[in-house]
Amino acid sequence: MVDFYPLAVDVVVRFNMNKILLFNPRSANAKHRIPNSILQVGASIHEKYNYVFVDGNLENDPWQTIISYFKTGDFKYFCVTVMPGPQLKQAIPFTRKIKELFPYTTTIWGGYFASNQYKVSINSGYVDYIINGPGDIAFPSLIKALENDQNDTLHQIKNLIFKENKQLIKTATEALLDQDTLPNLPYDYLNSFYPLKNYLSKTFMGNKTLAYHSSMGCPFTCSFCAVVPIYNARWKGKSAQNIFNDIMYFKDNYGIDAIEFHDNNFFTSRKRVVEFSKLMLNQGIQWWGEGRIDTINKYSDEDLLLMQKAGCKMIFLGAETGNDEVLKQMNKGGTQTGSMIKEFVARMKRVDIIPELSFVLGMPAETETKVYEQILWDINFIKEIKTINPNAEIIIYLYSPVPTEGSELYQQIIDAGFSFPKNLEEWIAPSWEKFDLRKNPLTPWLKPYMIDTIKNFETVLNGYYPTASDFRIKGYKKQLLKLVSGYRFKYGFYKFPYEIKALHKLWKYRQPEIEGFYSE
Repeated sequence: MVDFYPLAVDVVVRFNMNKILLFNPRSANAKHRIPNSILQVGASIHEKYNYVFVDGNLENDPWQTIISYFKTGDFKYFCVTVMPGPQLKQAIPFTRKIKELFPYTTTIWGGYFASNQYKVSINSGYVDYIINGPGDIAFPSLIKALENDQNDTLHQIKNLIFKENKQLIKTATEALLDQDTLPNLPYDYLNSFYPLKNYLSKTFMGNKTLAYHSSMGCPFTCSFCAVVPIYNARWKGKSAQNIFNDIMYFKDNYGIDAIEFHDNNFFTSRKRVVEFSKLMLNQGIQWWGEGRIDTINKYSDEDLLLMQKAGCKMIFLGAETGNDEVLKQMNKGGTQTGSMIKEFVARMKRVDIIPELSFVLGMPAETETKVYEQILWDINFIKEIKTINPNAEIIIYLYSPVPTEGSELYQQIIDAGFSFPKNLEEWIAPSWEKFDLRKNPLTPWLKPYMIDTIKNFETVLNGYYPTASDFRIKGYKKQLLKLVSGYRFKYGFYKFPYEIKALHKLWKYRQPEIEGFYSE
């Protein structure tokens, strides 16, 4: 919980107070990325309204920074990007307290959490508006309407959620915009608040790694994905040339040598990826991105080799499960199958690109026995993947429900007795934070012994095959981990892996699915 210091709030409310504070709550204890979400919002109002950035990741005490701005009496809008998980620990109490201390303030939320949990957010009483999806037009349109007392026009603003006369209003969804027509992100303006060099950290790919976003949405409708309700199978990306131009700006001015593409699906357009790869040849920059197996498996071997030569080091891929029946339940769409996953990791081995595969274990089933059988089936499948390609990275998540209301899976989890918190404060309980990180699902069909089986296997797996992204685990450390976990992995003895846990704790082993790649 957040501690608030005693305040004697003495504020002179000015007639022209209309400044905007864009806040990025703390998301991790280390590895701080450029806050692309609030940068995108900033771009939409740059040189139109006065605004400031506050990045909770780079502030020792972000609350004191925020309160110092509001005590000037110049600020009217408190705007927060809210992802599920750690960001809620600052987003919720800070928004509530701002509303208490400065009741004239208008509070605006955006981000996946706000869009997916809009009812509990709006009903809190201290979140006034939600930008439901991209805010490139919605955000400046909202500010303009509020500044000109044109509340009667709010219904015409797409991608907006608010309350009117105690009734919840959810406006129409806006078509995704041509990403090349959007204004450039205000990197230089962010640099005036936080030196951009502080966001460029050493990772397993390079000494200065840039976090970059090149597209919006995803063209698929996986039933477990938080993106689906927001984008509804839509995708738009920047052109390869514009991506390259941005990258060259950072290479020329800050010397970057690695990139993490945080798109929901960087590889949607083969044409764009191939063109981008040709531009990146001989640039000395390695990169990582997220994609789908059945999409990239359509690429030719020549395409994959080009990507590798252009610096593609690793690709994060939603394998989810090797069980075709469960894949169908997930409504993953496309053509992915268990056999395709095996074929694909073999192709990745031949072209020397690391496939980083995420698996979602603990989906609901008709009986407890079937739930457990599916878990054991996937554990054996993961071991088979490692036999085919030992360099394949494995990320294991416990299924945490985020299905679209009205879907078959949504009804299935409701019938099983699952329900989300009824108020915002419940979301910052430790158990729900772990839920958001997909490490504690709180689902009634997943029993404690099943969770123990999954977590114990994960510990043994991370001992025998420690992630390449934690570049500290090498030499004798890697050899010792492999030695103590070898018998367990080979013979399926996963219970009580205390010796592996002790080594992980001693060396502060970092799981990328929780806090991203290890960085310095």
